[in-house]
Amino acid sequence: QVQLAESGGGLVEPGGSLRLSCAASGSISGINAMGWYRQPPGKQRELVATITRGGTTNYADSVKGRATITISRDIAKRTVYLQMNSLKPEDTAGYFCNANWGVAMRDYWGQGTQVTVSS
Repeated sequence: QVQLAESGGGLVEPGGSLRLSCAASGSISGINAMGWYRQPPGKQRELVATITRGGTTNYADSVKGRATITISRDIAKRTVYLQMNSLKPEDTAGYFCNANWGVAMRDYWGQGTQVTVSS
């Protein structure tokens, strides 16, 4: 099993920045990829970005054109980050860390961290 713990959410004004962290523990050697998803109020959960075991990153079309959202990782710290700059009110959502694990590609989820962009 894999346990995921997110942190770094909060209230920020438009144009501000946040860095979300997701610390993984447990059977992390079996992780194929990790990613961030978000769920805006009243909407379905959607992909933001993923990073594979090999370090390849992928971004959702909705954020791909924004150089201000970047996924990265620190292998030694077993942590994946989502750096978000120039935040907009439409970025307001619960942000969830995901780990895709093993041959069966099982999904593990963290409990989420809330990001609110508002003046």
